[in-house]
Amino acid sequence: MTSSKFAAFDTLEDAFLLHEPEEQLAPFLFNSPHSGRCYTQAFKDSSRLGEMELRRSEDAFVDLLFKKVPDVGLPLLKAHFPRAFLDLNREPYELDPSMFDAPLPSYVKSAGARVGGGLGTIARIVAERREIYKHRLTVEEGLERIETFYKPYHQTLRRQMALTHVDFGYACLIDCHSMPSRVLQNTNPANRPDIILGDRYGTSCHASLTDAVKGILTHLGFKVEMNRPYAGGFITQHYGRPLKGLHALQIEIDRSLYMDEDTFTPVAHFDELTDLFARFAELLMQCANDAFLPEAAAAE
Repeated sequence: MTSSKFAAFDTLEDAFLLHEPEEQLAPFLFNSPHSGRCYTQAFKDSSRLGEMELRRSEDAFVDLLFKKVPDVGLPLLKAHFPRAFLDLNREPYELDPSMFDAPLPSYVKSAGARVGGGLGTIARIVAERREIYKHRLTVEEGLERIETFYKPYHQTLRRQMALTHVDFGYACLIDCHSMPSRVLQNTNPANRPDIILGDRYGTSCHASLTDAVKGILTHLGFKVEMNRPYAGGFITQHYGRPLKGLHALQIEIDRSLYMDEDTFTPVAHFDELTDLFARFAELLMQCANDAFLPEAAAAE
């Protein structure tokens, strides 16, 4: 088990945690970048919002839904700092110049829909478009967050993908997220999905992996749809390189399945869902397939 320690993050001893099994039994690894719920006093003091409002952008409890994955033989990487503080599912320097007290370096990506919408690497808003900060941040603070938290997290993720690739010939990343139930409020209840899988429209992983995951989740009783409205973010796009034997698939779970979205409390049957996702991991391990190898993908 490895972790990254940053005293600069107030009361947080561990910025993130890689929970490794005693032995990794298959070429799959799980990632939960948005479930962090350590809101330090310094961050809360800088915000005009209360903690419950800040949590609206959090993929609450997703790490706990998958907490038994290491018990069945697969690694789980999870952030402890919250998405409202730093978004790991963005490029490293997607920053809004209006948030800072001085000009940003030239290498910063200050244009684009995500930055313009207030949802860059350091977000300007949380859900319902509520402004986070009381004042502008210093450029030094913004860049320090990226150097201190973002880069070490992704270095750990890249290393684990590389080690898995070396050990098994390929690596498959399952990137775990949740979605507010209101996103699907206009969907016919009879057709409303519980889970949306994102494979960047077939470009981030082999089709047989997508089909396997969809089939397993359907077998376990979930309604599953593909790519709309979530096709996968930066992590799925960046780490998914099927021709190199690197596959990435995003999972978005309807929050109303496992929590009260107003009070941020897990549902009574949360432990049963945790067992169900452990079973998902077990069944996924049985789907290791030579089709995922880079040679097979390149031949198609």
